[in-house]
Amino acid sequence: MKLFGTDGIRGKANVYPMVGDLAYKLGKALVYALGNNTKNKKKKIIIGKDTRLSCYMLESALTSGVVSMGADAYLVGPMPTPAIAFLVRSMRADAGIVISASHNPFDDNGIKIFSSKGLKLDDEIESRIENIIFSGKLDNKGELGKNLGRAYRIRDTLGRYIVFAKDTLPYTMNLEGLRIVLDCANGATYKVAPMIFEELGAEVIAINDEPNGININEKCGSTYPSAIIEASKLYRADVGIAFDGDGDRVFMVDERYNLIDGDIILSILAKDMKKKGILKNNTVVGTVMTNYGLEKVLASQGVKLERVDVGDKNIVKRMIEGGFNLGGEQSGHIVLSDLNTTGDGIITALAVLSIVKQKRKSLSNLYGDYKKVPEKTVNVSVKEKPPLEDIKEIQNAIVEAKKLIDNKGRVVVRYSGTEPFLRITVESDDFSKIDKCIGSIEKAAKKVLS
Repeated sequence: MKLFGTDGIRGKANVYPMVGDLAYKLGKALVYALGNNTKNKKKKIIIGKDTRLSCYMLESALTSGVVSMGADAYLVGPMPTPAIAFLVRSMRADAGIVISASHNPFDDNGIKIFSSKGLKLDDEIESRIENIIFSGKLDNKGELGKNLGRAYRIRDTLGRYIVFAKDTLPYTMNLEGLRIVLDCANGATYKVAPMIFEELGAEVIAINDEPNGININEKCGSTYPSAIIEASKLYRADVGIAFDGDGDRVFMVDERYNLIDGDIILSILAKDMKKKGILKNNTVVGTVMTNYGLEKVLASQGVKLERVDVGDKNIVKRMIEGGFNLGGEQSGHIVLSDLNTTGDGIITALAVLSIVKQKRKSLSNLYGDYKKVPEKTVNVSVKEKPPLEDIKEIQNAIVEAKKLIDNKGRVVVRYSGTEPFLRITVESDDFSKIDKCIGSIEKAAKKVLS
């Protein structure tokens, strides 16, 4: 049985695998999988979370598992996922755990793990942890007496991340003169994001910054962009910024109240980095979901787009392999590896705003040459996820759809890595063909999978 998906372990809170017993075993297995510490010092594990009610339950269970194996747990409370990636490195920890289901509804939860380098665990280590858990080899094992670990609640980590994020801007730059609306999604950025942008001199209006344990991502944040668009209009903002529940995604809104997704953000950053000569190997890493419009605009700038499977872990892996320093997803996961080791919504927004300030242009003027190819995505609920290549009805529908758009668009059919959905995406300049293609694939999928 496989626990880890494209972004850690995820599921309905208090339903297996998102239960205290599994979290306890995971904490133990992680410490064990890290191996012996040659310096004879206790391992240090940082544990952060978002604002979901169920985080208390999982935090306690993970902490129990970690300390039972003789490691120390450092609890930092609600913090953005990318802040944990930074803190692992800053505090010289052995690993970092984030309790979050990212953009999912509040009654879901998840567990992501970062290595000592601030990177998501690779497949080999995840498999090792799964094998340790399912083998039961640690069920009756643990440290005793003075060899048990301790749990510490750390209070200064918010300030550390604020300084880190602000330092990604040139020291002489500030955000004075900008009115910014921040949609914090009632999630992990609710406290730290307004502080960062205010300290940099912007006029900040924060919305959805009062989490109560159950309102995370509820009609707000980057997964509900109409909220940030309407708020930007209401407050006549220069820029709107919307994060998801754990702060690793970001959407923006320009002064004309147009939504700027991850593909547009990548086009802005790539163009600027190419001009400055800092875009490594003149390449951007995207995914199979990256709009063809981005590929075309990058090509016009002499920049290559490489595609990988969906998931920021896959993007980061390819960036490391190829020596690249910019990658991301349409969903707003943007990785600037010169600044952080994972997608970071706050730092991405700051990078875009630094271009606004440097060029003394409005945000809408930075992406004028980007033209999105029309696309549509439909989700089909599935009971199971058998290999798509083995399902003849779906494959036949995909082949016919590709013939219909005649290589003037794209057809992408894939399972969600975090939810029970089959996602069907079609890109084409002909809207009637988009609907026809999606309809035929959706019909075949519902017949077989629903």
